[in-house]
Amino acid sequence: MSTSTSPRLKVWFDGACPLCIREIAVMRRLDRNRAIDFIDVSGKGDPSCPIDQAELLARFHAEENGKVLSGAAAFAAMWRTIPALRPLGLIAKNRLVLAVLERLYVAFLRVRPRLQKLVS
Repeated sequence: MSTSTSPRLKVWFDGACPLCIREIAVMRRLDRNRAIDFIDVSGKGDPSCPIDQAELLARFHAEENGKVLSGAAAFAAMWRTIPALRPLGLIAKNRLVLAVLERLYVAFLRVRPRLQKLVS
């Protein structure tokens, strides 16, 4: 039983996406404190999530301190929770840095279907 009072991070991911499965596997290994709840929404979804399942599958989402984040902001929250990646997550708190990361994420989403075919 954990006595930690720090809030857990919730991460919703597409468990039917080969790229997502690989990335989440890496994040799980790095999450040595088990501070992240990884929730696969490819099946029934998550009834506790305020986001529609289609949106959850289209973009990466996380909940940090009760606030739902999407895209690069969700990745940055996940990085902040993992000690080895925390510096990246803290850098991404800068609005300009986060804006650049979001543009890169949107560009990635455009090529994601082709990349999925390559790794499946």
